[in-house]
Amino acid sequence: MQIQTQRLELSEITWADLENIHRLQSIFEVDEFNTVGIPEDIEETRVNIRPYMDAKECVPQTKYTWNIVLKETGAFIGLAGIKISLDKFRIGEIFYKLLPDHWGNGYATEVSKQMIEIGFDQLDLHRIEAGCAVKNHRSVKVLEKSGMIREGIFRKILPIRGEWVDSYIYSIIEDEREIITSR
Repeated sequence: MQIQTQRLELSEITWADLENIHRLQSIFEVDEFNTVGIPEDIEETRVNIRPYMDAKECVPQTKYTWNIVLKETGAFIGLAGIKISLDKFRIGEIFYKLLPDHWGNGYATEVSKQMIEIGFDQLDLHRIEAGCAVKNHRSVKVLEKSGMIREGIFRKILPIRGEWVDSYIYSIIEDEREIITSR
């Protein structure tokens, strides 16, 4: 599945993206609120992304992971994805991460809104969720600008750098979609 937004192109990741993914995941600022941690080397990154590569072969596909590039230059700026439940609940969970040089430009919000639209229109989801560490103020802004509503807090759920940290849970329901288009 290919995705176009006003300024970005998203395509499902391939092994050719490994170096860009490794570079992204090796940056401390990007990893600050990530539970996986910084990979030791590119081989660890390969192991970490194998499930996402394998997911492309599943029928039905339950995980989509896209590289994000600028339309104008073709430069890689990050990753985004959606994981879909395989049950009657029709829930998707989105994520995004960008290279720090591209923070603050609205790209994460642009991608999040597009994933929400695709989740409802093409993947027939009822509910789309996202979580973020309470201290991840940038992500909080992205999720709220994307029309998602903070439902609550999971206490001490994320293992980050040897500590348990709290996470907000955000969601949007299919009949709340007009919120997205009005922002």
